[in-house]
Amino acid sequence: MKSSGVVKIVGFHSGKDVAYAILENGVPVVHEELERISRKKMELADGLTFFFSRCEKYDDVKYFTFGNPGGREGKYEEIYGDKKSDAKMYKTIEKNHGQFLEIGHHRSHAANAFFTSSFDKSLIITVDGGGYEDKCFLTALTISEGINNTINMIKAYPRNEINLGRIYNQSTRLIFNLSTGFPRGSQAGTVMAMSTFGKAKYYEMFSDFGNNWRELKRIASLSEQDKFDVAASLQQWTEQAFRKHIEKYINESNNTNICFSGGVSLNCVMLGKMKTWFPKIKNMFCDPVPYDAGVALGSARYLWHHVLHNPRIKNNFQNMSPYLGITYTKKDVDNACSLYQGKIKLERATDEEVLNRISKQKIIAVFGDKSESGRRALGNRSILADPRNATMKDLINQKVKHREWFRPLSPSILEEKVGEWFEDPVSSPYMSFALKFKSDMRAKAPAVVHFDGTGRLQTVNKILSPWYHSFIQKWESLSGVPILINTSFNDREPIVETPEDALECFLGTDIDNLYFFDYGILVTKS
Repeated sequence: MKSSGVVKIVGFHSGKDVAYAILENGVPVVHEELERISRKKMELADGLTFFFSRCEKYDDVKYFTFGNPGGREGKYEEIYGDKKSDAKMYKTIEKNHGQFLEIGHHRSHAANAFFTSSFDKSLIITVDGGGYEDKCFLTALTISEGINNTINMIKAYPRNEINLGRIYNQSTRLIFNLSTGFPRGSQAGTVMAMSTFGKAKYYEMFSDFGNNWRELKRIASLSEQDKFDVAASLQQWTEQAFRKHIEKYINESNNTNICFSGGVSLNCVMLGKMKTWFPKIKNMFCDPVPYDAGVALGSARYLWHHVLHNPRIKNNFQNMSPYLGITYTKKDVDNACSLYQGKIKLERATDEEVLNRISKQKIIAVFGDKSESGRRALGNRSILADPRNATMKDLINQKVKHREWFRPLSPSILEEKVGEWFEDPVSSPYMSFALKFKSDMRAKAPAVVHFDGTGRLQTVNKILSPWYHSFIQKWESLSGVPILINTSFNDREPIVETPEDALECFLGTDIDNLYFFDYGILVTKS
């Protein structure tokens, strides 16, 4: 090890949602996902190989972690286990007197949620389509307790007893003919959006999904409303099955804090109902990367805290930050712009000038600082617009995102103003919860109020997101509203990563301007 005393851990995940993370003394410094680089959603590959392709300097790594025991062996080895990468890894840890550890899949999910939060003590619920806790036991739902730097699993349901992720994914694919993996990614969120427009008429049919899915598919094909009703039935069945399996543990626990992770916790509609179901819950926290790319972070965090007994890192915004990509220089931006000479024109601009364009109903893509980890853009790779315009949602869905009319757009709101606009002032820095707008505020930001009166909000914190918080403050001074429309900067492909990606997406859509906010560069189409 180097004399600096920095202990470096690399966590990685293979299969789908390929990713790696680097922790230095327990704090994440980098987390990258393959799909952002390859531009192919949920591409199958080996996470360790991806790490070595991105990081030339790795000779000071002491530990490597993988969050799915046995997941690179046997039938998985051809795709997910690379012998050359393994040899590099073992040579590195031998040199540094380190170790390679496989950590339980749901323990890794739980660790990323709990150790990212600032809770001293919390119940932790992980829910997905299944993962190995050891090489023999598969589970898709666990309940654990986090206390300081330890995580103790209370209950792990066998995957054949309950698997909410599998049924939601199978429904997405079999009933609605939507994608659940490579190359178009998961479209389960589309089904969740549809569910708010329907009535759960077919709820009972999901209890015997294997025998009923063909009939549910037939019903969903009859009309758009029938499709919405089937989606609502799936959503309600998922919510009730989830509630049934966790309520005993929540009710019997003395915890009033709760953390969530696992791919199913991307279901913000379900999580938004938790405090209604369980009034004893005071504080909720959802993993910023709850799907499998997050176990690259979680397995490394589990090693640092639970295995190596290092103390918690709390109230540290670097530890909580979802902005874990790399920063691109002005030279990177200039070089990217030079590739599109004749197609774009550049000018200097201030935040205030850009906000003035938004107030004139322009759609602005913003790019700067480190890219966000996770599926949701949080202000560094976002498309922004005026929420006061009721027609803006349809305009963005049709001409920018090229997707269904019913897909909602998210409100980014100043953290300190949430209680004025929402019925329950939950902290949601990673867009994890769909909450009800106050009825008297809905007309003031109609573009981000969903059909059921909710919004999947991002609460913007001035320390976690300093530029974006300042930008929205300036917008409030201009408009009187502390909210901006925020949707991810992409058009059916993964969220943009590089300046080149940003320009390519900008030129292929009806976005009005692209703002590289780090350098005050505003791009317009020629």
